[in-house]
This record gives sequence, C-alpha cells and structure tokens, in this order.
Amino acid sequence: MPAKILIVFVLILIVASLGTALVYLLKDRNRSPRTVKALTFRITMSIGLFLLLLLGYRVGLLHPHGLPATIASAQVGRP
Repeated sequence: MPAKILIVFVLILIVASLGTALVYLLKDRNRSPRTVKALTFRITMSIGLFLLLLLGYRVGLLHPHGLPATIASAQVGRP
C-alpha cells in the first residue's frame, strides 16, 4: 500500500510541475529559465516514476493486472 501512495504522490508532483511550467510560460515575458527548469523536473520525475514502477514489479510489490480471463478469451476471436 505505501508503494501505491508513493506512486500517486509522484503523479501529483508531475501534474503540479506541468501546471507550474504553464504558468511560467504564460507569465514570464523575459527569457527566464523557470519554464525549462519546471519541465526538466517533470521529465525527471516521469523517468523516476517509470523506474520506480519497474523496480516495484521486479521486487514483487506491484503486480500487473490485465483483463479477466473471461473477457480476454471473448475478445480473442474478435476481428
């Protein structure tokens, strides 16, 4: 459960950083590097989240779940 809370927290940070970059882009008329820094932070957090998901899967904290077997078998025959 703590891993899922951490994932949600990182997703919130990513969205907040994207919003911050948008505000900086609209408000800063001089060539301030704040937009680039906010977007760099967002990209770093996204890559970190991806690595965290891979690590959580590898360690066994996170388990992928797909479609239930009945739905998956019904969709196999569909064109």
